[in-house]
Amino acid sequence: MKPFCFALLSLILFVSCHNDDENTEKPEVEEELYFPPLTGNDWENISTESLGWNIEAQAELFNYLETHNTRAFILLKDGKIVIEKYWGDNILGTSDFDRDTNWYWASAGKTLSATLTGIAQEEGVLNINDKTSDYLGSGWTSLSAEKENLITIKNQLSMTTGLDYEVNDLNCTLPSCLAYKADAGTQWYYHNAPYTLLSEVISQATQMDYNQYTDDKLESKIGMDGQWIQNGYNNVYWSTPRAMARFGLLMLNQGVWAGTPVLSSLDYFNDMTTSSQNLNPSYGYLWWLNGKNSIVFPSVDFSFNMALADNAPADLIAGMGKNGQYVECIPSKNMVVVRMGEAPNNDLVPIQFHNDMWLKISAMIQD
Repeated sequence: MKPFCFALLSLILFVSCHNDDENTEKPEVEEELYFPPLTGNDWENISTESLGWNIEAQAELFNYLETHNTRAFILLKDGKIVIEKYWGDNILGTSDFDRDTNWYWASAGKTLSATLTGIAQEEGVLNINDKTSDYLGSGWTSLSAEKENLITIKNQLSMTTGLDYEVNDLNCTLPSCLAYKADAGTQWYYHNAPYTLLSEVISQATQMDYNQYTDDKLESKIGMDGQWIQNGYNNVYWSTPRAMARFGLLMLNQGVWAGTPVLSSLDYFNDMTTSSQNLNPSYGYLWWLNGKNSIVFPSVDFSFNMALADNAPADLIAGMGKNGQYVECIPSKNMVVVRMGEAPNNDLVPIQFHNDMWLKISAMIQD
């Protein structure tokens, strides 16, 4: 286990309250969804009172979020805004955080890359079963040609490249940092570097700058603002909270925005949002999945017999990032939840905070 691992105590607290429904099927969206205009700030609202939700529990949720360093929280029901709350200063510390403030998605942005990979496959410029070396060239790792050629785009999407995770920097994308540990497909580990190289794979396949491809194929289609910004080896997405909510709404509707397909392949969408392999059934293509009977968390190489979040609906799918950046879809509730902010506790990946947040949400919606 790496020195930046989150506290194991947070995980152990969950083990006795896991969900055994490993084969939970993704329900169809039940209600017709509202989609906001592509431009401007107009977005229909619906009150918690009209939904019959618990107002006192809502106040408890707000208090919990505020006291745990949340900066933005949005909850959509049927596409409409039920909750949109902001707290504290923006990342520069110069003014109040509001709907126009840009914030980092951290690893929640992986879900954008998974979606863009599916779009690129639809366009016929790549296939996720292709060798990564077809796009990055031979020698993108320090592996032998035989072992390197086992690694596919699908392995990058599912965290099963087999690359060595006992290295000094899991973000390092240099060939010298990418060494052999196991054959691709036989090991699951949350290794950031091979994920980061997906952007280069897509850029090579499409012959487009990654930001431009993101804008042409995704942002412009659903009214998102945002940008990928290089930070060391990492390529980090930044946007406003509402942009994150727009993406969550697109995913809630299985890749279709107001009748217009953005990610057209339902097969790819289903593969992306269901177990991508047996080593960690709680992981799809860069999406975390609730309701499974086991999970391997970031920074550990062993499995826990538990679900991602026992207090959340079993069909929740989640983009989750450092310090508690979340974009989440719950088809059975026709809901999207967004949380941006600073670290709520001392854990790099705040699993306990996430589950407690859902305890408060569930009390509010009287689930």
